[in-house]
Amino acid sequence: MFLRQEKTPAGRGRAARPSSGLLLVAAWLAGCGYHVAGHTSTLPSTIKTIAVPAFENKTNQYRIEQRLTEATIHEFLVRTRYHIVSDPGGADAVVHGKVVSIETTPLLFDTVTGRATTMVVSVKCEVSLEELATKRQLYHNNNFIFRDQYEISTDVKSFFNEQDPALGRLARDFASHLVAAITEGF
Repeated sequence: MFLRQEKTPAGRGRAARPSSGLLLVAAWLAGCGYHVAGHTSTLPSTIKTIAVPAFENKTNQYRIEQRLTEATIHEFLVRTRYHIVSDPGGADAVVHGKVVSIETTPLLFDTVTGRATTMVVSVKCEVSLEELATKRQLYHNNNFIFRDQYEISTDVKSFFNEQDPALGRLARDFASHLVAAITEGF
């Protein structure tokens, strides 16, 4: 298709090489704006420091705002080039977050015991990123919903021991999606 066979002076065929058409297609695709997720930012170049103060909690889930805030800070530090602080005083932009709801719904059940083995957890937040110098909203979503499923043990003894690690996984997964949404414009 894009390969051609060249003849040597002796008339024998040589190994096929890519034609210039294939090279043009490859060059065109390379320039289409594709990038590896997590390595590009749509934020203005003037943003160097981002403040991430504690999220507000409007739910009855104990300390969920602390876990989500800590995970968001960690995700910014790991995935981006920004300096992260908790006080907006010395920042170029600030992330405001409010946990509006958290719901847990059973998805799969153990056929023997009838207990849930997989749960769907949905976290709804109001999130914004404000550039402090201009008071401009760089990102705003009143309906940021993170939803994922988590397996739980059917063993009653270990059920309560799993809640803390499960909330940690939830916070990390939530933060990963949130930071991508803020920095990559998704």
